[in-house]
Amino acid sequence: MQARNASASAMRALAHNEQRSAFAEALHLRINQLVALLLLALLSPLMLVIAVLIAQRDGLPILFGHYRVGLGGKLFRCFKFRSMYRDSSRMLTELLRTDAAARAEWERDCKLTDDPRVTPVGRFLRRTSLDELPQLLNVLRGEMCLVGPRPITVAELTRYGSVRWDYLSVLPGVTGLWQVSGRSNTSYDERVSLDLEYIDKRSPWLDLKILLKTVKVVVARDGAR
Repeated sequence: MQARNASASAMRALAHNEQRSAFAEALHLRINQLVALLLLALLSPLMLVIAVLIAQRDGLPILFGHYRVGLGGKLFRCFKFRSMYRDSSRMLTELLRTDAAARAEWERDCKLTDDPRVTPVGRFLRRTSLDELPQLLNVLRGEMCLVGPRPITVAELTRYGSVRWDYLSVLPGVTGLWQVSGRSNTSYDERVSLDLEYIDKRSPWLDLKILLKTVKVVVARDGAR
């Protein structure tokens, strides 16, 4: 009898903790959405100028939406200002077919140091991280938070190994530990480790610290390509 009572009490405590955790996560997301809305209002003139520059130099579309893996494995379109030529897919296929060094780099890092697909305007946007401003729309839609692990593709998820379950337990972020810890200067394994470190230690204070450090990194253009 006492064992059954203890078990029932433990289950009630667990349910209470889960409800409290769900409330905390919901509150966290609402605060993120409010901040994203304020930032969009503040930055809308700059975003309009960027949109005009992209349209003038390389036409439409202005935004690029690539499918990424979100909370619980749900796919969503992660928005960015388009920084590549419109036929970038064909360019990548041809480059990987003819350039062994580029193919090896792509297979290792899923990135290219000197990417010929990037437009002149796109190169500036990437160096200044301005290409990621449209991800504030993803925050408004509840698909991302301001701070979190990197939004990754389905193909990349397999490279996370058992860590993928930790990744799928939280919303990806516009910025995170990777962005303020060397960014493109880090290896892929280091990126995965930084994502796991954030998930293990995540808290409002860590988020605030990362947000403040992000401003410093963006201004210094540290690690951006």
